[in-house]
Amino acid sequence: MSSQGMRNGHGRTRHLRAVLVSAGVAALVADAIVADRMFAFALDSRNRHGMMHRQREDCDGASSQTGGDESRDARRWFEETRHSVRIRSDDGLDLYGWVVDPDSAGPRPHRYAICCHGFSGGPGEMATYARRLARMGFTVLLIAQRCHERSQGRYVGMGWLEHYDLLRWIDMIVRYDARARILLDGVSMGAATVMMASGDPRLPGNVAAAIADCGFTSAWDQFLFNARSLYHLPRAFAVAVVSSMSLVSRIRAGYGLRQASSVAMLANAHIPMLFIHGAADDFVSPACLRRNFEACSSPMRRMLVIAGAGHATSADTDPNRYWRAVAQFVHDVFDVSADSGLA
Repeated sequence: MSSQGMRNGHGRTRHLRAVLVSAGVAALVADAIVADRMFAFALDSRNRHGMMHRQREDCDGASSQTGGDESRDARRWFEETRHSVRIRSDDGLDLYGWVVDPDSAGPRPHRYAICCHGFSGGPGEMATYARRLARMGFTVLLIAQRCHERSQGRYVGMGWLEHYDLLRWIDMIVRYDARARILLDGVSMGAATVMMASGDPRLPGNVAAAIADCGFTSAWDQFLFNARSLYHLPRAFAVAVVSSMSLVSRIRAGYGLRQASSVAMLANAHIPMLFIHGAADDFVSPACLRRNFEACSSPMRRMLVIAGAGHATSADTDPNRYWRAVAQFVHDVFDVSADSGLA
C-alpha cells in the first residue's frame, strides 16, 4: 500500500474512532438524563408531575368508590379516635403519626402495634388494619412515612430510609413503656420498611413479631420489574436505566436501589414473621413472596397467598381467610385470643 493510502486509512480510522467516541458520550449523556428524570418521576416528592402526586390523585379520586362498609367504618373510627404524635428522624426530619387506643373489652397492657402504609399512601389507608388490631387489644400507632401526609422529607426511601425512621418510632414506644411488646405491620412499601427493620441488628428486643403484606424483594428488583411489566422496556435497556437511576439515587437520596433490599435484611431476622401476598398482584410480583420467605432466618415464619387478590387488596378480597391467619399468628406470639378482632 502506498504511503498516501496508509495516510488515508489512518484518517478514516481516526474519524471512525471520533464518531464512536462521540456516539458513546452522547449515549452516556442521554442515559444520565433519562435516569435523572426517572428518579425525579419516581422518588422526588416535590415533582408535581411525579408518581407520588399521580398516585395520590388517583387514590383521592377513587376513595369514595373503593372499600366496603368495614373500610368506611374504620376510616370514620380512625378520624374520630386518633391523637397525634411526633418524632425527629436521624437526619433531622419531623415525622408524624397517629395513635389509637385499644377498641376491645379486654385491652392488653404493654401491647403495641405499628402500622406502616405504602408508597404515596398515608396512615388512613391502614385504618382497617389498625381497627382489627385495636380490637385484639393493641394500642396502635399509624405512622406517616417520610414525604407522606404531614411528615417531612423530599426523597422516598423505598423502605430503606424509612426503616431507620421505624426504629425511631419503636424507640419512642420503648421509652414510654419499657415492658412494651410490639407488632410491626406493613403493606407494600410499608412491608418493605417492616422487613428491613426486622433484620436490622439495632432492632430492640421489645419487637415481638412482624407482618409483611405484598412487600417487594428490593427497590432494584421492583423498578426493574415495573420497567419490564408496565413500560415493556427491553431487558438490557431496563437494566441500564435502573443502574443509572440507582447511581442518581445514591448521590441525591443517599442510598442505592440494591441497598434497599428486604431479602438482604431478612437474612438477619429472628422474630416471628407472617408473609402475605395476593396471587393476582401485577404491581409487586407474587414471586417476591417466596423469595422473601426463603430469605428470612426466623425460626417461626408463615406464608399466606390470597387467590384473586391484586396489589394490597388481600384483606378486602378474602377478609375471613386473611384475618383468621393474622389472628392465629397474633395469638401464637402474644397469647391473644385467636377469635379477637375477627368481627
